[in-house]
Amino acid sequence: MEIWFSEVQTPHVKFSVRVDRQLYSGKSEFQRIDVFESPEFGRMLVLDGYIMLTEKDEFIYHEMMTHIPMAVHPSVKNVLVIGAGDGGIIRELTKYPEIAHIDMVEIDEQVVEVCRKYLPQTACRLDDPRVEIHYEDGLRFVRSRENQYDLIIVDSTDPFGPGEGLFTREFYGNCNKALKEDGIMINQHESPFYDEDAISCQRMHKRIVESFPISKVYHAHIPTYPSGHWLFGFASKKYHPLRDLNDIAWNMRGISCRYYTTTLHKGAFYLPYYVEEMLENVE
Repeated sequence: MEIWFSEVQTPHVKFSVRVDRQLYSGKSEFQRIDVFESPEFGRMLVLDGYIMLTEKDEFIYHEMMTHIPMAVHPSVKNVLVIGAGDGGIIRELTKYPEIAHIDMVEIDEQVVEVCRKYLPQTACRLDDPRVEIHYEDGLRFVRSRENQYDLIIVDSTDPFGPGEGLFTREFYGNCNKALKEDGIMINQHESPFYDEDAISCQRMHKRIVESFPISKVYHAHIPTYPSGHWLFGFASKKYHPLRDLNDIAWNMRGISCRYYTTTLHKGAFYLPYYVEEMLENVE
């Protein structure tokens, strides 16, 4: 008998993946956590019925969240990562020897423990000595920080449930305050394709534009995310993602990536017209 996992992406659309077995199912204080094994995508982390990552395409998301700002900012020493319990962002950040310290704030300790056990491909660098894990609310954590970080990466879940507070005007304002005078903030910006998701994109973009002098949006293709078309936000106090890209210096590092290149970096900020129009029509 075939077993299929289906994620409801809109009231009229489901995304289904055939699975061989369920490796884990549990409920934490915050959410339901499932891990499935699939023949096409490998292991899949699912929170409250929504796919957070699969082994086959997670590299796209994590590389685009991490290497875009690292190729722009000339001197990242201290990093704050909010969410990211699967460890993929940490794995990419630890490829940079100049980073001295990474604070990772994850509200759900059970997600981290499940990923350590079932998703070692992403959780492989959580024990790096530069990483300090804080199991608490990201909104509360960032409130008490000021002029501390060169880079903040907000690897949040969707704008409801445990991650809801990470999409507010207060949160983005506190991130601005927690960054140094030339700091960069990166966040996942949802999909622009379906109407309900597009509204979330618009609200998020408006709040970030109000909080940062430089605010740009870039995109990538991630097959298992709703519509496959995914946006990211680049917000900064000083650096422009294209004018300040130092592609020669980044390429000389010799960092191995499967998706990110500095050529792709430039192209990622050129958006389809329907996305440009959506971001401009923010009420």
